[in-house]
Amino acid sequence: MSEFWRGRRVFLTGHTGFKGSWLCLLLQRLGAQVAGYSLPPPTHTSLFEAAGVDRVTATTIGDIRDHLKLADAMVAFAPDIVLHLAAQSVVLSAYEDPIETFSTNVVGTASVLNAVRRLSGKCAVVNVTTDKVYENRGWVWGYRETDELGGRDPYSASKACAELVAKSFRESYFQGTAESGRIGLASARAGNVIGGGDWTPHQLIPDTIAALARSEPVVLRNPQATRPWQHVLDCLAGYLALAEALHTEPGKYAGNWNFGPSEEDVEPVVRVVEMLAEPWGVQPAWVRDSANHPHEAMELSVNARKANRDLGWHCRLPLATALSWTSGWFRGYLAGQDARRLCDAQIEDFIALGVRRGSLP
Repeated sequence: MSEFWRGRRVFLTGHTGFKGSWLCLLLQRLGAQVAGYSLPPPTHTSLFEAAGVDRVTATTIGDIRDHLKLADAMVAFAPDIVLHLAAQSVVLSAYEDPIETFSTNVVGTASVLNAVRRLSGKCAVVNVTTDKVYENRGWVWGYRETDELGGRDPYSASKACAELVAKSFRESYFQGTAESGRIGLASARAGNVIGGGDWTPHQLIPDTIAALARSEPVVLRNPQATRPWQHVLDCLAGYLALAEALHTEPGKYAGNWNFGPSEEDVEPVVRVVEMLAEPWGVQPAWVRDSANHPHEAMELSVNARKANRDLGWHCRLPLATALSWTSGWFRGYLAGQDARRLCDAQIEDFIALGVRRGSLP
């Protein structure tokens, strides 16, 4: 396990969300000091509250578009690392409210990066976007970091715009200027993340778990759509590997990075649901939704060879294991087990996997 994170000061936006809550707990386990800045938890039942994440994270409740409040909080904390996760991240919600989505994801990203400009010390910044930033041409092979950005739907387009914002700040302020060599900025494009404690609306895993808990089949919009599935801890380990490398050599590791599973773990939605449903004994596991819904891409995956090669990062958990951990977390929670203990146990198991394989968290 890398000692890099012990004592590091990490400023995390979006820490009350699903990924942000897991990241707070992982960073706490690694010995980092974490300050979170975010809106209140986005769901009525949230991992942030269930696992008591506020007990290990100094929390400021605020909107990233509140430029002055955000900058004051960041400057006062003086971080070594900034991890920007705050976003409107639900595709269907973006269709319902595109203005809020563009405002949060584009203006919010500019606000975060502008606050970084006020920092006086060395800092590595990871701007988290999504695998959906690419112009989706229906390819069955994974998109590479050099492929064209695009976005047919408001969410995808907003995140592609956020990538352009990051590129603009990197080339205008963090290269060839007084900040050069002091501020490293990279964007992380991750595949579909799964794990325990996700109650995000209109998402496959929460919808599936809710149906299985009622002993009902899950209703699927696009059962044959394929996605690059990965466990939340694998994804977060990628962000941390990137942040560590970026802090050490900002000029070398600035830029764009994909984080996704191997090709064999790019599976259709129906296969994921069937694997999740096995421990619950629900048959049939799914039925097709006959209603009309906005467009969603049928094929999507990312090529993560750059992260594999240059960061030494790979998914530690194959899809079957990731789904087993996810199902096991929810079954334990619904049986009355403590959410924090469930998270801590999986974090310990995940770190142990990396130690045995000689890789970094």
